[in-house]
Amino acid sequence: MNPLPQAKDPARLARAHVIPFGVFMAFIILLQLVSGVIEWKHPDAPWWRHDPAQFVYPIQCLMALGLLSHYWRNYAFDWSLKWAGVGIVFGVVGIGFWLLPTVLHDAWGMHGPTHGVLKFLGFVERNDGFDPGIFHRATAYWASLLLRFFRAVVVVALVEEIFWRGFLMRFVCDWEGDYWKQPFGRHRWISYLIVTGIFMAAHAPADYAGSFIYGSLTYVLCVWSKNLGACVIMHATANLLMGLYIMATGHYGLW
Repeated sequence: MNPLPQAKDPARLARAHVIPFGVFMAFIILLQLVSGVIEWKHPDAPWWRHDPAQFVYPIQCLMALGLLSHYWRNYAFDWSLKWAGVGIVFGVVGIGFWLLPTVLHDAWGMHGPTHGVLKFLGFVERNDGFDPGIFHRATAYWASLLLRFFRAVVVVALVEEIFWRGFLMRFVCDWEGDYWKQPFGRHRWISYLIVTGIFMAAHAPADYAGSFIYGSLTYVLCVWSKNLGACVIMHATANLLMGLYIMATGHYGLW
């Protein structure tokens, strides 16, 4: 049933599930502000000006990891080999749908801007984004790449699923009462619509279709498994496969 530890302290449970995500998202906003001030896309630009994410992301990861470590005893992952396997399968299917427009965009030889339905579905060029290739030294390149994968596969998977599934799905079921008494993975249509809708809104418009399908699949897994660990494994698998696809194709805009 995925029982909650320290269930007698709902305020601490709320902080544990919300603060890491809130801080993580605050760094996303900070990156936008910093980029607007110091970003300089020029061959002579130093790495920290060419792509400020290269130094903002590591700080973001350290802050999120510190908070996750501090609150770790407040999470109930209920790790299971069976549900980990199911989570991997869901992750493969979910990221497959997410990447499908980009794959077809390449396969059909599409170039230039798209409009209307195709743009909404994600048929856009995805080449401009986080690129470790700005570093010419091998040590810097690999450090940047490994940190990017660690952020996506470990930090993002934990922070987001703890918030989306561990907190928000409960909260929208009973925000006027003791929502921590709501069982993990309880199905309610309002929970599905609100959580999936906000999950979509947290991504770029080109990813709305992919995030809707992916978010819906995660909701199904959550309700079916009643297992937060399975959702984390699904997210980690999806992000790992996306990262490998990005590095194989150069579609850094997916990051």
